[in-house]
Amino acid sequence: MNGWILAATIELGGGGAAALWGVATGPPARRVIAQNMTTSAVCPALLLLAQGYGRPSYVDLALLLALLGPVGTLVFARLLGDDLAGQQPSAWALTWTAAGLGAAAVLALCVAGSPGRATVKLLVIGALLISGNLVASRALAGGFRGVRGG
Repeated sequence: MNGWILAATIELGGGGAAALWGVATGPPARRVIAQNMTTSAVCPALLLLAQGYGRPSYVDLALLLALLGPVGTLVFARLLGDDLAGQQPSAWALTWTAAGLGAAAVLALCVAGSPGRATVKLLVIGALLISGNLVASRALAGGFRGVRGG
């Protein structure tokens, strides 16, 4: 076991336990936030595992997850809009922690790798992961000002 696999294990263990607790307990608002956090924990872990095992195909899976994870959160927020109307979930500390861990993992992988297309792909995944997480969390917290119905 090398350092990359150890880091992925720690991230999956901490993020997975928090997401499992959030999904298993509490109101629907907490469950949707936990679903969003699952994406934020699994995507950087896949990137770390790709480096640890030397499997670039895991990076493509992380890219797909970074694209579709926040979209799934927004779909759940739209479908559960009536259930979430009375609750204004707030998870800014959790959101910024997940975004910071994702950014740290992406930057560490960019430094460890050689410059080229793979580094650009990692930076795109990091940008998608962080921006998607922030947009989905903001949408769950009551939407955006000036946007009708959201």
